[in-house]
Amino acid sequence: MTKRQKAIVREFVIVTAVTAVAVVAMINLKDWLNRAEAIRAMEQLSRVVLDYRQAHHSVPPQSYVDQLRTDLEGNVRLGELRYRGLWVDLDSGPDEILAYTEKNYNSLVVGKGYVVLRLDGTVEWLGKKEFEAILAQQQGPIEKQMMSQ
Repeated sequence: MTKRQKAIVREFVIVTAVTAVAVVAMINLKDWLNRAEAIRAMEQLSRVVLDYRQAHHSVPPQSYVDQLRTDLEGNVRLGELRYRGLWVDLDSGPDEILAYTEKNYNSLVVGKGYVVLRLDGTVEWLGKKEFEAILAQQQGPIEKQMMSQ
């Protein structure tokens, strides 16, 4: 190979490597931004639920949450929202999971997990195993049976 051919091959390899790194970085950035948007939408829902709780001294019904959801900025990032208002009672603690949505990202940074709204209004990201362990503790037998159907 001539000097010119070696330079072309070297530049091709460098451009290909930089492009591959950029593509992987953009995929991870996209998933990170989607997760952040889902958390922000859940925080908006949290404020509305807390306002409702202060006014009515109970959690809002599923129909109220479904209606509100369409008005949330970034609500499409929530995906399938699971609302557990039916299972919250007076004995429920502030760390009770009120609503959650599963997010399955296939990136190196974010991974699989859940955006969770607690009864006290906090919103957090939980890994899949941690979330499933907490939810299993909080669910009663009737709720487990209904969710499995």
